[in-house]
Amino acid sequence: MNTTKISEEKRTALYEVVIPAQDIKVRYDTALKKISQTADIEGFRKGKAPLEMVSKTIGHESIYDQLLQDLVSDVYQKILEKDSLRPFISPKIELKNAKEDEDWVINISIAIEPRVTLPDYKKIIADIRAETKKDNIWVPGKDEKTDAASVKKREKFLNAVLRSLIDKTQIELSPLIIDEEITQRLSRLVDDVRKIGLTIDAYLRSRQITQDKIKEEFTKDIIDTYKLEFALNEIGDKENITVEKEEIDTLLKKLPEKDRHEAEKNSYMYSAMIRKQKIIDFLGSS
Repeated sequence: MNTTKISEEKRTALYEVVIPAQDIKVRYDTALKKISQTADIEGFRKGKAPLEMVSKTIGHESIYDQLLQDLVSDVYQKILEKDSLRPFISPKIELKNAKEDEDWVINISIAIEPRVTLPDYKKIIADIRAETKKDNIWVPGKDEKTDAASVKKREKFLNAVLRSLIDKTQIELSPLIIDEEITQRLSRLVDDVRKIGLTIDAYLRSRQITQDKIKEEFTKDIIDTYKLEFALNEIGDKENITVEKEEIDTLLKKLPEKDRHEAEKNSYMYSAMIRKQKIIDFLGSS
């Protein structure tokens, strides 16, 4: 088996894997044996049917599916270990050639974790603070009132900081991530539209918009979302913003007792939520 790195650009690594025909035959036999261990064939105890009977019953396609699944998993792990990659989503697999008695050729595209370049976020905060003073808008420390007007002013200040942070942050984001996000969003949109008795075409006509325009809107929103998430995380790292166990415990205690045990198993999620809020609070009060 020969694995070649073809390219790495836009946080996407592309590999070509060539598997000799003889190796495919060996892996085919291995896949057949694996399937036979759980195959339920009439006239035989589960997992005890002869390989020939299993092959005839389930068909070559199922065996090749198992072969490909095991092969890709094996090759993918070796690539990650060899090149120390940090994948962000599942790889994209393209079977370029899989003809019988020929070498197989597989392309594996790997979306690497996005990378951001932060702007001077402290300058962003200072500039917006200066503007809010001109407009007599709330500034951290100026007014500690908790009435509705004060809250709105604080939200306006924070939203301006976050918007500027998004606009000025640069991100390297794999197109594979964007494509996957768009697919998921379109799927949810189709489901939501069906629930109100419309087809996606009827929905698009009602909005006087095309599917390409929807994808364009999704793309911008996806990029902005990733910019903000990764920018906040990097700011948290730079400012050494952490979450103590006591903070997680305090949050979990506020949950209904019936939900607490399950939440404790996913405490890392609550830790991430608390940290994100602390970072946002830092930006809003700096």
